[in-house]
Parts: sequence; structure tokens; C-alpha cells
Amino acid sequence: MAKPVNCLVLPLLAALVVVLLPSSSKAQPPPPPKSPLEVLLRWKQSLANQSILSSWVNHAHDIKNSSTPSSTSSPCNNWLGITCNKAGNVTGIDLPHKGLQGTLELLDFTYFPDLLHLDLKLNRLTGTIPPNIGVPSKLEFLDLSTNSFTGSLPLSLANLTKVIELDLSRNSITGELDPRLFPNGSSPGTTGLVNLQRLLLQDTMLGGQLPSQLGNLKHLTILALDNNNFSGQIPTSLGNLINISYLRLNQNQFFGQIPRNFGNLSKLTNLNLFANQLSGSVPKEIGNLSSLETLHFTQNKFTGHLPQQVCRGHKLVNFTAAHNFFTGPIPVSLKNCTTLFRVRLEYNQLTGDLDHDFGVYPNLNYIDLSHNQLQGKLSSEWAQCQNVTLLKIAGNMIGGEIPDTIVELDQLVVLDLSSNKLSGKIPAQVGKLSKLSSLSLKDNKIMGQIPSGIGGLTDLTYLDLSINRLTGSIPDRIGDCIRLLFLSLSTNGLNGSIPLEIGYLLGLQTLLDLSYNSLSGQITPQLGKLTKLETLNLSHNIFSGSIPNALGEMISLSTVDFSFNDLVGPLPNGKAFKLSAPQAFANNKNLCGEVQGLRPCNTSFPKSGRQKTRHSHQIIIIVTSVLGSLFLMLLVLGITTLYRQGNRRNLKEDESPLKPENIFSVWNFDGKILYEDIITATEDFNDAFCIGVGGTARVYKAELPSGQLVAVKRLSSAKESMEVEDVGSFANEIATLAEIRHRNIVKLYGFCCHERHTFLVCELVERGSLESVLSSEKEAKELDWSKRMKVVEGVAHALSYLHHNCVPPIIHRDISSKNVLLTAELEAKVSDFGIARFLKPASSNWTTVAGTYGYIAPELSYTMAMTEKCDVYSFGVLALEVLMGSHPGTLISNLTSLVDQGIQLKDVLDPRLSPPTTQKIADELTSIVNLALWCLRADPKSRPTMHVASELLEMHAGDD
Repeated sequence: MAKPVNCLVLPLLAALVVVLLPSSSKAQPPPPPKSPLEVLLRWKQSLANQSILSSWVNHAHDIKNSSTPSSTSSPCNNWLGITCNKAGNVTGIDLPHKGLQGTLELLDFTYFPDLLHLDLKLNRLTGTIPPNIGVPSKLEFLDLSTNSFTGSLPLSLANLTKVIELDLSRNSITGELDPRLFPNGSSPGTTGLVNLQRLLLQDTMLGGQLPSQLGNLKHLTILALDNNNFSGQIPTSLGNLINISYLRLNQNQFFGQIPRNFGNLSKLTNLNLFANQLSGSVPKEIGNLSSLETLHFTQNKFTGHLPQQVCRGHKLVNFTAAHNFFTGPIPVSLKNCTTLFRVRLEYNQLTGDLDHDFGVYPNLNYIDLSHNQLQGKLSSEWAQCQNVTLLKIAGNMIGGEIPDTIVELDQLVVLDLSSNKLSGKIPAQVGKLSKLSSLSLKDNKIMGQIPSGIGGLTDLTYLDLSINRLTGSIPDRIGDCIRLLFLSLSTNGLNGSIPLEIGYLLGLQTLLDLSYNSLSGQITPQLGKLTKLETLNLSHNIFSGSIPNALGEMISLSTVDFSFNDLVGPLPNGKAFKLSAPQAFANNKNLCGEVQGLRPCNTSFPKSGRQKTRHSHQIIIIVTSVLGSLFLMLLVLGITTLYRQGNRRNLKEDESPLKPENIFSVWNFDGKILYEDIITATEDFNDAFCIGVGGTARVYKAELPSGQLVAVKRLSSAKESMEVEDVGSFANEIATLAEIRHRNIVKLYGFCCHERHTFLVCELVERGSLESVLSSEKEAKELDWSKRMKVVEGVAHALSYLHHNCVPPIIHRDISSKNVLLTAELEAKVSDFGIARFLKPASSNWTTVAGTYGYIAPELSYTMAMTEKCDVYSFGVLALEVLMGSHPGTLISNLTSLVDQGIQLKDVLDPRLSPPTTQKIADELTSIVNLALWCLRADPKSRPTMHVASELLEMHAGDD
């Protein structure tokens, strides 16, 4: 092999030859252009896609020989996108949405002194905005939006004193807004964008504080700065923009209060402040804005009352204030605000009377008042809101009955009235809501029977009627709801048998819960047709007979509960039955099977025809079960205690009275059987079965006797000298984690803790880790842009679920590409969540900072306090890694300098894939980059929550 230094010989020699050659032999730069025609033709030649400019005609030798072009060759002679004045001077360059690829480097703006209109939006232009772009001082319209420009804003823009519209949105522009771009208040009219009417800079990477000079743009009607990195307080000078109609400051990091003088913006129609860190009370002066049509306060930290006259002008269309801390009454002006189209006030502490404070809204499409403190009842007059598609009032104190007139809302798609105090019956004609996709009436006091008309809801995917006072039988027509994915009728007073027609619900996937009712008879084998179902709960009923064998063929079933019934006979052979906790079959008549707590099926009990004897046997079984459970609990507790005492006494190994061996999870597996099965299946963790190696664990593929394939993560062994710090707490934590069910989270089945091995047993995900897929040339190409965006979105949804839907919240602690697994369809599943904190070091190479190097939040180096924002930082790293195809180490280390230099989208895209084929995909990728950079902010408080990140990704993915 050649020495590395030899690789430098030829380049160095070549460099020396160039240096030593006479100056006359050096390559000469091209001569400067002589006319606007030559400038335009040279720019055309620099573009990758020139066919669109075929009308830009001139013979090549004209340029090459520097000869004067023929008189017939002129940009004013029907060149696409070029307009001229009578003098033959170029006044317009308009080439929007033409697929142009290249830079503006050769488009010398000094040759276009009469230029009035420059429109290059919706192309694929890259590089920086030329510093001389401000030379054409007559320019009135400048639109470079939706490209991939980088760098900061050229200061020469301040020379455009006549420009009316400046749109640089949806680029990767960085830096701050230089105050010199805007007129100085003390000497107006001297320089700056003095005549600017529309300034659009949304969806870039601009940051820092807003200069107060923005308030000197007296003619400004539109200011769009949304989805950037701006911070600090909103300047009070913006209250001087007396002609402003659109003010969009949403999705930044502004804090503090809304300036009171915003109440002076009498022409304001659109005020967007959502997704910031704003606090305090909203100035009541906002109620003076009689022209308001859109007002968005959602996702801030506002307190106090909402402005009561928010609809003073009776023009308000969109009003959102969700996810804040607002208290007090609903604004009184909303009652007669008939223009309302969309209202979101959920997750506040608002009070008021539902039927008194709200009116009739003929244009209303979407209203969410959930999780407040509203009282009153549902008004029958709401039936006049004929266009509403979503109605959510969950988590309030609404009483009374559901009015029969609600079925007249025939455009309803989502109806959620859960967790209130509703009584009465479900309207008999509920089936008329034919477009309904989601119906939740759970946790109320609704009585009577489930109407058979519910079968008319053929588009229904989600139905939850649990925790009510429903009686009677389950209607046969429930089987007509063939699109159902989720069905819960638990905790009611339903009786009768399970209708055969439930077997028609072939799409049921997430849950079928009929528990805590008085259902009887035999369990219908038709349930076995529900092959997509994951969770089945029939507990706390009066079912008799045996569990049909057909249920063992439900290939997706992972969780079952048949406890507290009168069931007898053997369990089916399916994996869900073999891997379920003993509690899932407790308190039945005479079940048998290979589950701890049940008798083996080959063991017979003496029969007796006397009721008294049967009752005695039941009592003996119950007492034995209770004593057995107590014994197991005491055994585990005693072993753990003795083990700790032994450690404290520092006994020699052969003197230790008891070791923590054979401590198994008893809530999801038979510990001994599982341990032996795993040892057998992996041949005592033979390397032949190893499918992954990490810093603290090895992962093995194991096939259980049932045929189920599982992944076994061995956390400790004698060789690795890693041990669980607190067995009891660890067991409780794993039990909690095993209850988690989310499509983007790996299912955890259980664990075993043995003196030789401690391992977790979880779902086997086919394609392995994201890291391995990205490192493979072939597999990385299969993971195209759409799939990569789905991976990022899936991880965000998973973390949002762990942080915001679990009580208490679960911090992952080690988000990395190794801990994101991909299914056969390349869907992301997060693994190894919430476990790291239970491991303690036993080797010198252990780091006390949880996480994987390269993904660890910077604050952990000095605080050692793990928070949700540490996961957010790691997610930012991962999001960039997915787009780049490799870890973005250098990019992250240079974030500070890149604020000035800019980040081009093409520089963060995996070169193994072709560039995005549509502008929509390019925009979505840009949004992911912007979100990732937001997540990577050094200050944890300035990072978004995963809830915000998840919603932003979902919003951009579904944006039309």
C-alpha cells in the first residue's frame, strides 16, 4: 500500500507548475459583458435547466468572439420572462415556477438600471443573494421566495427606496435583520425600504431580536415573519404600523407581553402569534380591533382573561387560543359572532355556560372547547351550525341530555363529548351522521340502550362509549361499522351475548374492549376473524364455556384479558395467550394452560355434583392464588433485601447468603419457562443469534416454542459486568413501559433478571436499526425522501407520546439512530425508552452522562439533569441525520458560524438520493431542517416541546 504522503505528490507538483508558468500562459478570465443581452445569456449558460429559456436566442460565437450581437438578437424580442420599456431597456425579469437550477452569480444587476420587476419565485436557485441586488434603485417588486438561497440579507437592499413588495420567504437565509435596511425614525426618507408595503420573510432561518426600526415602515400592510428563529420581546414600535393588515409573528421564540399599542392597529385583519413563549394577559385593547378576521394565540403561556370584545367588528373568522392558561369567561362578543369558521380554545381554564355564551354559527366548520371548566348543556339550536365538521367539548362539566337535533349536523366527522356529566340516551337517529369518523361519549352518565341506528355510521373508525350507564344488548348492526379500528364499550351495564356480527369488523386494530359489563354466554369464535386486532379485553363479565381456539389464530393479538368470568378449559395456542400475564386469566371457573397460576391441562380435578363442594373448590383456588401471589411478592422482596444487605456487609462471594438469581417478571411471562426458552432459542446467547451490538447490550433473535420471533436485549452478563441497580424499581418501571402502545414505539413484552443474564424481551422489528439502513448504499436509496420524512415524523410522534401522554412523562434518554428501528415497510419504531437510568456502571469506560455520544444535549455536561428537552436535542440531531444519511457532527459543531454563512438545503441532503422532484417535498425537507435547528438550540428553554415538533411536522406534511 502506498504511503499516505504519496497521495499529495501529484497535486503539489501540479500547483508548482501553475505557479512557475509565465503569467502569459495563465488562463484568462472571460471578458466583462458588454450589454444586458450578454449578461442574460451568460446567466442562462450557467443554469442546469436551459430548455425553458429556448427563446433566449443568440449564436454562441457572438459571445465567444466578443463580437457585437446582431440587431435582431435582443432580450426585448419575445424572450420568455423579459419585458422592456419603449427605449429598449429591460424593466422586468419574471421567471417564476420555471424549474431553474443554478445561482444568481452571473446575473449582474448593475446592467439593469431600469429594472422594475424581478420575480424568480418557486425555482431551485441556490447560493447567496448577490450583494449588488440593490443597485437597480427603481425596483418596485422583488420576489425570490421558495428557492434555496443561503447567507444573510445583502445590505444593498436598503437602496431599494421604491420597492413595494419584498418576498424572500421559504429560503435558508440566516443572520439577523440589520436595522440599516429600514428608514431611521430621526431622519425619515433618507435610505432604507421607505415605501415598502409587503415584507414577507417567513420560513427562513433568520433570528435575533427584531429591530425597532421596523416600526418606521409607515406604508407596510403585510409583515410575515413566521416560522423563523426570532426571539426577544416584540418591539412596541410595531404598534406604529397604522396601515398594517397582516401581522404574522407565529412559530418563533418571542417572549414577554403583547404590546398594548397593538390596539391602535385599526386596519389589522390577521394577527398570528401562536407557538411562541408569550406570557401575561392579552391587552384588552385588542378588543378595539374591529377589522379582525383571524386571531391566533395558541401554544403560548398567556394568563388572565381573553379580550371580551374580540369580535367587536363581527368579522372574526378564525379564533384560536388553545394550550394556554386563560381563565375567566368566554368572550361575550363571541355569542353573536356569526362569521366564525374555526374556533380552538381547548386546554385552558375557561369558565362559562355553554348554551348561554355561545350562539348559532352558520359558517362554523371546526370548534374545540375541550378541557376547560365550562358548564351548561348542549343547545338544540346548535343544529343550525350546518357546516360543522368537528365538535369537541370533552373534559368539561356539561350536563343535560344530548339533543336529538344533533343528528342534523350531517357534515360532522368528529364528535367528542367525553368526560362530562351528560345524561339521557344516545339519540336514536345517530346513524344519520353518515360522515362521522370518530365518536366518543365515554365517561358520562348516559343510559339506555345503544341504538341499532349506530350501524349507519359506516365511515366510523373510532367508537368509545365506555364508562357510562348503558344497558341492554350490543346491537347486531354494530357489525355494519366495517371501518372501525377502535371499539370500547367497557364499564357499562350491557348484557346478553357478543353478537356474531362483531366478527365482521375486520379492520379492528387498536382495541376491542367489552370489559366490566354483564355480558354472558359463550365467547363467539367469530372474534377469531379479527386478525388485525392487537388488544382484546373481555374481563369482568359472566362469560362461560371455553375460549375458542380460533382466537389463537389472531396473528396481531398481543394483549388479552379474560379475567373475572366463568370460563373453563384450555387456553388457545396463540402467542398472546402464551405470553400474557397470569392476571389476564385470573378468577375464572376452571381454565388450564401453560401460564403461571393455571393448572396444566393434563391435570384432572375430582368432580362433584354438589354446589357446596364446587364453591369450596372455588374458595380454595382463590385463597391459594392470593397466598401464592403474596408468597411470590415476599420472595422477590426478600431476595432483593437480602441481596442489598449482603452487599452492605461486603461478604465474600462464597459467603453471600443469597444472590439475586431467578428474579423474573411475573406480570407478562412465566419467568422460569421464559428464561429456559430464551437460553434454548439462543443456545445460551451464542453469537450466531446476535443481530446487534451496542455499548451496553447485545441483541439476539429468538424463536419461542410458540413460533413467535422476539428480540432479546441482554443488558448484563458476567463478561460485560453490567448489573441492574434496583431490581424492584426496575421491575416496576418495565411493567409500566410494557403497557405502552403506540405504532411508533417498539412493544416491550417483559424482562428476566438472573445472576448470569439480565435481558429484555421485546418486539422484533424486521429491518433493524436506522443506523444500519443509512450505512447501507442499497437500503439508504430505498429510504427515499418521502419515507425519510415519515421516519422523522414517526419518531416525533413517539417522543410526543412518551413526554405528553404518559403519566408520569417518560424521558427516553438515548435517542439515536441505533435506537430507531425500521419495519419491513420502513416505518420508524423507537426502542430502549426509559431504561438507561436503572443501569449503574461497573467498568471504567462507562460515562455518567446518559445517551449516545454525538446526540447528547450540551447542558448535560454541567447540569447532569436529564429533562424532556434533552430528548428534543437528540431528536434534532437524528432529524438531520435522516436527511443527510450520516451523523451531522461537523454541521452541529459549526452551528454558530453557520448563523452567518447559512445552510443550503442541498448541503444537508443525502447525495445518494436524487434531489427532491417537487417543490412540496423540498418545502417539507426545509421545514424539517428548520425544526431540527430549533431543537438544537443551546438553551433548553428555547427548544420546542416534542408536542409542538410533532404538530408542526404533521401540519407541514398535510399542508395543501
